[in-house]
Amino acid sequence: MLQAVEKAYAKLNLSLDITGTLPGGYHALESVMQSVSLADTLNICVTPGAGEIRVETDKGYLPRGEKNLAGKAARLYLERTGLRDRDVSVSIEKRIPVGAGLGGGSADAAAVLRGLNALLGAPLTWEELEELGARVGSDVPFCVRGGTVLARGRGEKMEPLPPLADCGILLCKPGFSVSTAELFALSDSRPVLGHPDTLGLVAALEAGSLSGVAHRLYNVFEEVTQRGRDEIETIRGLLYDAGAISASMSGTGPTVFGVFPEEEAARGAEKLLRSRYRDCFACRPQPRIG
Repeated sequence: MLQAVEKAYAKLNLSLDITGTLPGGYHALESVMQSVSLADTLNICVTPGAGEIRVETDKGYLPRGEKNLAGKAARLYLERTGLRDRDVSVSIEKRIPVGAGLGGGSADAAAVLRGLNALLGAPLTWEELEELGARVGSDVPFCVRGGTVLARGRGEKMEPLPPLADCGILLCKPGFSVSTAELFALSDSRPVLGHPDTLGLVAALEAGSLSGVAHRLYNVFEEVTQRGRDEIETIRGLLYDAGAISASMSGTGPTVFGVFPEEEAARGAEKLLRSRYRDCFACRPQPRIG
């Protein structure tokens, strides 16, 4: 029996833009993505067998087995490597909120790919793991290594960037989720007026300027989101009141995150906002893996 523990790190979209359409009806995106220290914990076990995949979480309402993205990733890994004579068991301890725009399911799938590759002698390169991840979901390629990345297309075209300067980040998810499909449909039905300054954001990262990054946070989906718009703005205001130098929504939401000069400041703000929002987490930027 082979066993490993992997952390699955949440992701943020420091910027998120819709740049066009792709074959198959997909949207072309451009995003500066950042992994953060908030993470699920995965226990991965490999034993001789007939290729059975078992995935369980500590949240009873989440899919199990190959209906979970982690299970889908495990199946694709065994098929890609030809190791069909192994059983894979994955137990996931969730900390990343579900349906939050933080890539929790994608992070879990990426952690399975990393963990299986480490346990089975690393037959696949990082690039091959990312290519495999693209078959699981759009955010999975980024989550394989994380860090700070400019991602394009469906998320599979990635350019590593200089790391985000050390800081505190506070994530706050209101008590509802949003439909990703609905937001994409809304973006198709109306013009998107604002766009992030992606080049300026990349330049700020290259200069190591936290303030330059913070003041270029922008997510086009904030223009089109309907459900909970007032609550999202309320959280943004509370983050500013608590000392954030900037705040934005991650992914298709509804999580709002604030950037603070130091992690200690983010933890102080967490104490203030947690009385109102259960899913409130102070964290820090997570460096690239591998």
